Amino acid sequence: MGRFFALLILLLPIFTAGFGIKLMRDAFFHIIQSPFSSVSVQFLIGLILFFIGFAFIGGFIFYRDRKNGKISPRFSKREG
Repeated sequence: MGRFFALLILLLPIFTAGFGIKLMRDAFFHIIQSPFSSVSVQFLIGLILFFIGFAFIGGFIFYRDRKNGKISPRFSKREG
């Protein structure tokens, strides 16, 4: 049951990043979605959503690998 909730938690930033990519793609082709007033605002919001989702997934993988000892010693936590 715990793994199911972890999957649900990871799906939210994946969909956020995917929606950000969709907004950037639509802005690139000058397709304005309804809540946005201009193409540049839509692209900026898409970029922000993409980076939020990407950073969350990257941080999750980094934290998990650091906990399991699978990273370089320079990225491990310093004791003391």
